[in-house]
Amino acid sequence: MELPRLCGFEAAEQQQEEQREEVLSRQQERHYRLLAELQALVKALPSACQQRLSYTTLSELALALLDGTVFEIVQGLLEIQHLTEKNLYSQRRQLHSEHRGLKQELFHRHKEAQQCCRPHNLPLLRAAQQHEMEAMEQQIREEQRMMDEKIVLELDQKVIDQQSTLEKAGVSGFYITTNPQDRCQTQPGSWLVPELTLQMNLLELIRKLQQKQAEAEKSFS
Repeated sequence: MELPRLCGFEAAEQQQEEQREEVLSRQQERHYRLLAELQALVKALPSACQQRLSYTTLSELALALLDGTVFEIVQGLLEIQHLTEKNLYSQRRQLHSEHRGLKQELFHRHKEAQQCCRPHNLPLLRAAQQHEMEAMEQQIREEQRMMDEKIVLELDQKVIDQQSTLEKAGVSGFYITTNPQDRCQTQPGSWLVPELTLQMNLLELIRKLQQKQAEAEKSFS
């Protein structure tokens, strides 16, 4: 009396196993396709970078890209980066505009003072005005330096945020680069590739692969 129930249970298990195998087969096929596309894209990179991006690294990257989540993460990170860069550029441009206004205002004030000054006092007045202009230019240079430092720090923080997010997402090759040598640029032709440069190349590979997939989906729709 229990045989039909057991047979039905075994049939259901077999069906589930076949479905699992089918899913794994599709994932494996997609993994091979992503890996092949990554290998093709890597050929456009400098030879020093190609040497650092081994088959294992690209295979692990392809695995991380299987479900599409990393594509969405990278897209979000790039959008945040572009907004940050746009905001910082706007702040620097605003500061430059303010400085230009201050210099013009000082110039007109000096000109008016000279027009009202008695001739024998002009040398003293011009010397004092020159000193005032130099002090303002020094202040402007200092404010510009502080703004540039702020921009560098904020962009560095965005890089760290990207590295941390992608590392947590399991993307091969990403970790927070705290060693200055990992961030510095090498001389052209050098076989040494800083980790940050390598990570930038990996991001570019992901972005290009995402574009290719979006174009392929658009052509089928």
